[in-house]
Amino acid sequence: MTATDKVEAITKYNTMPEDTMSIHGSYHAVCYSQDGFIKWEDDIQNLVTTVGKNFTLDTAFGNTAGGAVVMGLKGTGTAIAADTQASHASWLEVGGTNAPAYSGSRPTPSFNAASAGSKATSSAVSFSMTSTGNVFGCFINIGGSSTKDSTSGTLFSAGDFSSSKSVINGDTIAVTYTATLT
Repeated sequence: MTATDKVEAITKYNTMPEDTMSIHGSYHAVCYSQDGFIKWEDDIQNLVTTVGKNFTLDTAFGNTAGGAVVMGLKGTGTAIAADTQASHASWLEVGGTNAPAYSGSRPTPSFNAASAGSKATSSAVSFSMTSTGNVFGCFINIGGSSTKDSTSGTLFSAGDFSSSKSVINGDTIAVTYTATLT
């Protein structure tokens, strides 16, 4: 009789963090008799319809009353779920105070109507670089200012490239974005 041990390990490098968005809800119903006694009660989980997902996405990204939707570029550091536009200590925005710079304000993306629970930009958002440096990712802000380095509004999403990307004066970064509710 021979005893053997086997150990295996898998390591993935340069993987992108994944984040999913879901909408979950539940109903709680109680039926009372004429006398005020509980006849029955029940709990059910809901199904969010595709049209409901589309409405949510269209409202979030197309509601001008909620404020402008703008896109920015992020510098070194990893975005985390607890980040806000006012407090994202692990990373800095590039373009204003932090190099590399790009011309103009944070651009406003244009979106197609939501379809099949997804909403995507209708064209790429363009960043015209005016200095040299490294860009590490992108972010979306809803209801804030288009002014670079502004801390107002809601940081909706932020993501990191697979590695830092170097740019020089005259480069253009074209970014598209898709949000999906699952």
